[in-house]
Amino acid sequence: MTDVHVLGIRHHGPGSAHSVAEALASLRPDLVLVEGPPELDGVIPLLSDPEMVPPVAGLIYAAEEPRIASFYPMAAFSAEWVAIRWALSTGTLVRAIDLPAAHTFALHMAPEPPAPSSSEDDGGPSAEDGEPPAPPQQPYRPDAIGMLAGAAGYSDAERWWEDAIEHRNTDPVDRFAALTEAIAEIRAADDRPGDHPDVVENNRREAAMRRLIRAAMREGHARIAVVCGAYHAPALVPIGFPPVSADNKVLAGLPKTKVAVTWVPWTSNRLSLRSGYGAGVTAPGWYQHLFAHWMARDSATDVSTTWLVRVARALRRENLDASTASVVEASRMANALAAVRGRPSPGLTELDDAAQAVLCDGSPLPLALVHRELTVGLELGNVPETAPTVPLAADLAATQRRLRWKPGAMEEVLTLDLRKPGQLARSVLLHRLALLGVHWGEQNETGRTTGTFKEVWTLHWQPELAVAVVEASRYGTTVESAAATCVSERAQGAGSLTELSELLASCLLADLPDGIGGVVTVLAERTALQQDVAPLLETIAPLARTCRYGNVRGVDVTGVRKILDTTVVRACVGLPTASAGLDDESADAMRHAVDSAQQGLSLLPDLPLEDWHRALAAVAGSDRIHGSVAGRATRLLLDAGLVDANDVAARLSRRLSIATPAREAAAWLDGLLSGDATLLVYDRRLLQIVDDWVAGVDDEIFDDVLPLLRRTFSAFSRPERREIGEQLSRIGEDWQTDSGTTLDLAAAGPAIRTMARYLGWEATA
Repeated sequence: MTDVHVLGIRHHGPGSAHSVAEALASLRPDLVLVEGPPELDGVIPLLSDPEMVPPVAGLIYAAEEPRIASFYPMAAFSAEWVAIRWALSTGTLVRAIDLPAAHTFALHMAPEPPAPSSSEDDGGPSAEDGEPPAPPQQPYRPDAIGMLAGAAGYSDAERWWEDAIEHRNTDPVDRFAALTEAIAEIRAADDRPGDHPDVVENNRREAAMRRLIRAAMREGHARIAVVCGAYHAPALVPIGFPPVSADNKVLAGLPKTKVAVTWVPWTSNRLSLRSGYGAGVTAPGWYQHLFAHWMARDSATDVSTTWLVRVARALRRENLDASTASVVEASRMANALAAVRGRPSPGLTELDDAAQAVLCDGSPLPLALVHRELTVGLELGNVPETAPTVPLAADLAATQRRLRWKPGAMEEVLTLDLRKPGQLARSVLLHRLALLGVHWGEQNETGRTTGTFKEVWTLHWQPELAVAVVEASRYGTTVESAAATCVSERAQGAGSLTELSELLASCLLADLPDGIGGVVTVLAERTALQQDVAPLLETIAPLARTCRYGNVRGVDVTGVRKILDTTVVRACVGLPTASAGLDDESADAMRHAVDSAQQGLSLLPDLPLEDWHRALAAVAGSDRIHGSVAGRATRLLLDAGLVDANDVAARLSRRLSIATPAREAAAWLDGLLSGDATLLVYDRRLLQIVDDWVAGVDDEIFDDVLPLLRRTFSAFSRPERREIGEQLSRIGEDWQTDSGTTLDLAAAGPAIRTMARYLGWEATA
């Protein structure tokens, strides 16, 4: 007769983990069954490896669709981790019991729920074409222990466990038996219908668990310990098992798919409930501290005092005062708060209140500074090299070791000097991973510098990136080969020249000569067939950046330079014709394309700028071209020194004359002035012309012109707008002096104050 003991636990509960350790030491079972997909059985022995450091997570993914994946995290204070490590250390058999992930993934990949049948289906249906199936979510796991804690008036289930369970001197096995009875009452009150998705999922899982328990009992084990979520405990007690046929009916006809399994590092932050993890806990760092204290069985130290010592150290690292005497006083206050609140001992709530009152002078801000470090924690687990992995992940790990660059759980800002070989290699790795969709780092602006030797990255390694690495492994076995193949595939599917040009620039930063060759081939074909001028103009800047970076990266960009030269010539020839007959929307697009091309041409001084300037001159001098484009061309010629201020003043006067429709005049003015108020600030003639034109616009048309004028002037900085206002006031003073007319400022006072409020100035009486 097999003796089966069901230990219902709270996932990632330190109290549950401590009680499981005590129960296993008392029971000494010859088989331990732990809740989890049976596919984990192949990698469970790795948890005994000294290099396996929690938190870690079992990663199970569909072999054909790696994005279909599930994580099964474990921390040092997780009951599952404690049970498995106990079994491995004592030589006891240990297995995982749950619905196989092969069925779970297939059910999520299926277009519709499968119809029941009388036999097991050996082949799972494939996903439909089109949108990829969404990754399966964590199974529904009602927090039964949290329900019991809430019924007892506790907001924290771990506080309830400590008060109601840990402080009792009863046998740990009896504690779990009592919990199972209480949870059975909770399940009996569950009024959800049988066809509810959560109920269906729960029934499948429990039927699969019972099937594996029955199989273990038939093997003849004398004593079996089952460690599972507390909500499942009543359903896994053998005396209450339903007929075998009932479970077989629930599990009949479930589809399957091929899966792979491994271990990946996890972080304390990802164990937090705030991260979105369904079985997460509120304070992983505090739970780790609590569990370590319980397992140490050190009666000489107090858990609250040691925690406050850690808080004081963290505050000191933030250059905040936290004396030893303050720690003693905070500990006394925490104990007093626990007594007042009817608690056997202080919990995290009492400790936080005491620390804020004593160590932080009543302010919550200093405590918030150390919350992430202590209450949540900054731990990042480690997985041994012997863990199963795809070749791409192995190459990435080897590259990280070669660069002496270990991922961290904390967000880190890293500045790279590309003149140093080691830092250049790190930059190359980050760019290659970005191309593969593994966003370990996000590139930031480098500040005011215009050099090409500096990069700034924000690094943040997240466990989900392990899935992205697995998914990218279809491109190749090394980071370099996979990135090159990925780039070539993306180039074939690129929808625009701009996308191809940006891809080419990324290829250069990632040092992918093979990828550059593939993109250049596609880009040469597309540019030869491209007839629209705007896409050609938008291609110039990425190509110019690619050629400029080639000087730093040491990559041959001869082919890129040929495409750039050809693109510039074709764009210059076609610009005047393409700029004619544009509506407002098309004109805005063309103007942005011209600005983009100008930015790219300024990067390389040896480009054929004469052709570009001739094209701009043709655009600026034509009356058939939309004012927004013509005005912008005039401004670029002025900045290049090819037209003088007198010529610009003459063109402005002609464009803002009465003969020109007001909307066209406003568009030309916007093209000329957009983004920079220098012309108006330092050239009084231009300001006078604009002021006279605005004053002469007909009232009926002014409402239509105002939005464009507002857009133009709103782009100026506040000091620039203030300077323009002062210039206009001085123009008014000069006009008053020249005309000999005296203005009645008292009568104009209300109007002046009203306009001042519109402009955001403080009016004076």
